Amino acid sequence: MSKLSFMEKLLDGVEVQWLPLGDVTNIKTGAAVSKSKIEKNPGEFPVINSGREPLGFINEFNIENDPIGITSRGAGVGSITWQEGKYYRGNLNYSVTLKDGANLKVRYLYHLLLEMQSAIHGLCTFQGIPALNAGNLKGLEIPIPCPDNPKKSLEIQAEIVRILDAFTAMTAELTAELNLRKQQYNHYRDQLLRFEEGEVEWKTLEEVAHFSNGKGHEKDISEDGRYIVVNSKFISTDGGVAKFSNSQICPLYKDDILLVMSDLPNGRALSKTFIVEEDDRYTLNQRIGGITVKNNKELLPKFLHYFLDRTPQLLKHDSGVDQTNLRKGQILEVKVPMISPLKQAQIVEILDKFDTYTKSISEGLPREIELRQKQYEYYRDRLLSFPEPTKPGAKQEAAA
Repeated sequence: MSKLSFMEKLLDGVEVQWLPLGDVTNIKTGAAVSKSKIEKNPGEFPVINSGREPLGFINEFNIENDPIGITSRGAGVGSITWQEGKYYRGNLNYSVTLKDGANLKVRYLYHLLLEMQSAIHGLCTFQGIPALNAGNLKGLEIPIPCPDNPKKSLEIQAEIVRILDAFTAMTAELTAELNLRKQQYNHYRDQLLRFEEGEVEWKTLEEVAHFSNGKGHEKDISEDGRYIVVNSKFISTDGGVAKFSNSQICPLYKDDILLVMSDLPNGRALSKTFIVEEDDRYTLNQRIGGITVKNNKELLPKFLHYFLDRTPQLLKHDSGVDQTNLRKGQILEVKVPMISPLKQAQIVEILDKFDTYTKSISEGLPREIELRQKQYEYYRDRLLSFPEPTKPGAKQEAAA
């Protein structure tokens, strides 16, 4: 049996040339974009700036069919973006455009840059605002197989792209299915929790519940801690990702409702809720609101949990441009429908069933998505692990 790796068989002994990224691409920054510009010019074209997700949507575009970008400043510095079609590239995102005559496929370069993510992060500076200098990025050396035979080189690149895109397509399909299940659940929940203004009595959250804010646990985190630290990651993953502490700085009790108060623009965690199911197990982190119903006979905690979860009354404070930080006053002014406890119990029962049904169908999907992503990363590493260039003097040292 041949001991040659798949990559060696694909290359079939051809040479690999390492060239600076600046030799084969043009690297330019986008145009300045502000919160007010997006708000004043809403439209269909996504704004790609300092992260992988669109900053918002605008009625003009400055990029067409130039999909690769790299975040140049901010928390997401060095992140690789891919945006097809027409869009607006902000001034915190570099365009990476193939030069005329470059013996490269765009999609191959995209997968390659993802594989070289750690090397790109190594070029970034993190003193003050994280930044990636364009000159340093241009000096990043990338491998080009079979440089003396452009036709074969492009064939090799195309085969690599075909394999890797197959994994990304499977991941995208599974993600779309998971999102569909969530949308169906949200639709039924919204229907059950929709009440007309004159149909029921409304009270502010301040009238029916107590509010408290959590405290920072950064210095008290312990892998084998006794208490679960309820932070935004814990709530947004439905308890899937947790940190622990041996200090119960902010104790929580059964039926307490916890609400995420801070999130990135267009994030999926803002106003997401979690209800405590037992005493002496959790401690509340900062920027998470703790809500305790004043009278359980008047308002069922589980009903309030469902009602507050991603409520439009709080999501309206998300500008889609800046980080959202809900204030105590904004939360306490939320209006809550005061329907009969019997009706509340009926709605809770229905939503519990929908929640169980949705999770039973989709519980395998997140694991499958994670598996496919790991497979993609594994094969990307195998397919794009080219022999590194020989450094000057290395042959002489080896001979000696």
